[in-house]
Amino acid sequence: MSDWRNRVFCEDALDGLARVPDGSVDLILTDPPYNLGKDYGNDSDQQSVADFLAWTEQWVDKALPKLKANGSLYIFSTWRFSPEIFVMLKQRMTMMNEIIWDRRVPSMGGSVRSFTSVHDTVGFFVNRKDYYFDLDAVRIAYDAETKKARSRSIFIGAKWLEIGYNPKDLWSVSRLHREHPERADHPTQKPLEIIERMVKASCPPGGVVLDPFMGSGTTALAAQRCGRDFVGFELNPAYCDIIEARLVAPVLKAGGKRKSVKKIKPEEVIS
Repeated sequence: MSDWRNRVFCEDALDGLARVPDGSVDLILTDPPYNLGKDYGNDSDQQSVADFLAWTEQWVDKALPKLKANGSLYIFSTWRFSPEIFVMLKQRMTMMNEIIWDRRVPSMGGSVRSFTSVHDTVGFFVNRKDYYFDLDAVRIAYDAETKKARSRSIFIGAKWLEIGYNPKDLWSVSRLHREHPERADHPTQKPLEIIERMVKASCPPGGVVLDPFMGSGTTALAAQRCGRDFVGFELNPAYCDIIEARLVAPVLKAGGKRKSVKKIKPEEVIS
């Protein structure tokens, strides 16, 4: 199939990944089910531990051949399973970072028999040493007070002081509460701020981002806003409708060239 870019296929990624040519994708960025019993309209998040880990290895082995030789992968996970998943991926790729997303959960409620979990874990993996990474695209600007404090002559004209610092591996970004303007009807939607940082850093302009588990479509939206192409899969037809609605909203023109988007259902015949 030649017309696979900027498409969201409403089908199981295990069946649909064959649509994407090998070696054609710059970045895999995905937030698969964590196997914590969430309701995604199916039983995809309610497997035994053994079945979940076997399934994870199965989709990884179908997805990784789609990456270019200098491609990268970001995968969201939970502390419950990230050790096993990261070890499995380290047998196939090089791990560059374990990123901790601090969800800024309010200090109330939570477990009374353990410490309350308020973070997600993200693994950043690459295929080889010359992987694409644009640090300047994601630097965080220093505030005026910090710049003023660095007034000694050795700091004058320093590039890092002018354009900002490298984001650390602890990202403190608020989760999307129910009233948040980004929020769609999806239980585990990730903030655009996080996904856009990954896209800008690890996918070149005009490149392609693959998400085998689109969910509410944030990966596709981030790619669209940042001037990248995307391809993805989503098993739940209701979520496919949410993705379609988000990608055609006029506000999505901001930050990147608008793309022609089509949702393709599994019953459609694709040559």
